[in-house]
Amino acid sequence: MKNCKGELVLGTEDVVQVVAEIPKNHRHLRTTLQLADGSSITLQEATVAAIVRAYVAIKTDPVRKSMQLSGRKLTERKSGYAAWQLLEEA
Repeated sequence: MKNCKGELVLGTEDVVQVVAEIPKNHRHLRTTLQLADGSSITLQEATVAAIVRAYVAIKTDPVRKSMQLSGRKLTERKSGYAAWQLLEEA
């Protein structure tokens, strides 16, 4: 793990295990990164989905080099979706 000017950068060697599961009595996936220093980071399904969307968009486009997602509270949304969403900047 490197701390570079206030930014924490996790390398592959910093992650010792990834656990993706739907916890008992929950409906949505949680993904936990177990880190080499003994700490862990748990991401909710919507967060992982947003990261995956950005990853796929960049890796499958021969020109695109970046994508920025920003959190916004939506007033209108599909049933079952959270009000807070990470959406692509226009």
